[in-house]
Amino acid sequence: MPDTTFHTTFHTTFHTTFRHDLPHDRQRLYPAGVRATSIGHAGILIETSAGSILCDPWFEPAFFGGWFPFPRNDQLSADLHERIEQADFLYVSHLHGDHHDKAWLDQHLRRDIPILLPGFPTREQRRTLQEHGFTNFVETSDTEELEIAPGLKIAIHIESSITDGPGGDSALVVIADDAILVNQNDCRTNDLGQLAAHGPVDLHWLQFSGAIWYPMVYEMDDAQKQHQCAAKVNAQFARAMRYVEKIDARAVVPSAGPPCFLDPDLFGLNMIDGDELSIFPDQTTFLAMLNDSERDGVMNIPGTTIEIGDAISSTHPMPDAQVEAIFNNKRAYLEQYQADWLPWLHDMKADWKALDIDLLAELQNWWQPLLEMAPTLCSMVGANVVINAGDLPIVIDFPNAEVRRHDGEQHGFRFDIPRDLVEAVTAQRAVDWSNSLLLSCRFTAWREGEFNEYVYNFLKSLSRERIKRAEAEVVRKLEIAAGGGDHVDEADIQIGNYVVQRRCPHRDADLEAFGEIQDGEFVCTLHGWRFDCDTGACLTSPTETPLRIRRASL
Repeated sequence: MPDTTFHTTFHTTFHTTFRHDLPHDRQRLYPAGVRATSIGHAGILIETSAGSILCDPWFEPAFFGGWFPFPRNDQLSADLHERIEQADFLYVSHLHGDHHDKAWLDQHLRRDIPILLPGFPTREQRRTLQEHGFTNFVETSDTEELEIAPGLKIAIHIESSITDGPGGDSALVVIADDAILVNQNDCRTNDLGQLAAHGPVDLHWLQFSGAIWYPMVYEMDDAQKQHQCAAKVNAQFARAMRYVEKIDARAVVPSAGPPCFLDPDLFGLNMIDGDELSIFPDQTTFLAMLNDSERDGVMNIPGTTIEIGDAISSTHPMPDAQVEAIFNNKRAYLEQYQADWLPWLHDMKADWKALDIDLLAELQNWWQPLLEMAPTLCSMVGANVVINAGDLPIVIDFPNAEVRRHDGEQHGFRFDIPRDLVEAVTAQRAVDWSNSLLLSCRFTAWREGEFNEYVYNFLKSLSRERIKRAEAEVVRKLEIAAGGGDHVDEADIQIGNYVVQRRCPHRDADLEAFGEIQDGEFVCTLHGWRFDCDTGACLTSPTETPLRIRRASL
């Protein structure tokens, strides 16, 4: 493990007040206003005069050592470490490994720290945190303000579609000391007005960079992959800018990415020169876009503290020249970071070994009952999916709800994954393979046609609780497409020269906020899905419900 002693730091003096409503052993100095300190990736320590909230602490590499925080956060000051571990409240936005750091949570924080719990449809997150030994939970309701300490209010907004993780995702609004901070991280809320409904926003933290394996792992030629990477980056930036425009905060903080990749097998996924086959631009690119749009963006690295007052000011934990060197000499920075962590990566990989399990039988016993519970989802996949787990070829026969050894049958989708990784997540009974396995980017994929979200919805829903929700969601979508369900009475809207339905067929995104015409196609920038302007057919996934669209009358 690398040395975590921090080098020379620059500290800022803050005006402070003393809290008297905490137990004696919890009393300490607090800032008179709101300050937010980056602790890496989506991690923030929010400190107010009424108490502090620790958000999404992530320190241990995630996804089979595929993802590391960028810039590195293994050299934070001792003072900041102490403030992190003595926080008054903990907020974990969702269960992905770069937000819910199981290894770190198991070793840090007191077990009775109050946890701000998003109001997800299931109790999966609460159960997971209880497995760490945490005992104190503050229940919240979607979008509703709650005073958690005198003078400190919060509201948690949830996103619970299967696409964004059936365990749910969430954003946090903090209201204290005459300031409002929105920690959106990578939560793709459909209703932008809700996040701004609590009052004028001072500081807006949000994701701008990629957080998926597509298209890097797919079998396609480099020219096509480069085109798809560029399209993905453009969609990511367009979505982020929609949030920036609608929330209209005084200052924006690029957050929740990008990760970096230190394993030599994955190092090429880092975007350094700009021409890599990658969807992971860093914050300098997005800050330039904010500047071009005459928006105030704030550079942050782990240890950067941002104060909200009459002006919004920031202080880095090192001289500006050293901050600039991280990005201007990015390859050298990453190579040093990599050298420090190579022993850890070597030891981690040494622990990968074949387990003494009958993998096919385990998957049959686990997955076939789930397939039987989701006949509508299976029909929307409508094809065989092959998983080559090393030397073991397995087919998921969605039309017949069967799992068996692949014997050369025709298939529409294929994943080639090291067997030891498949065995590991099988032994763990990992309920979300997109989180536990696929985000590692340690696999290759192929598909015969276009994207089919239901393949991934199944791989994200590997429990009875999750598969019930996945099946219910596809049934609901089909009902809406048939003329029933939500939003049927909403008036159409005009985007450019076209009149379209108000809600995207994919995930109900408000197209007045997220819809635009790009290169003769209609695009919902929330998830980057594209539709034919003449027919409404979905160009991203043929199984998707068509968009209702027509040319506006002249």
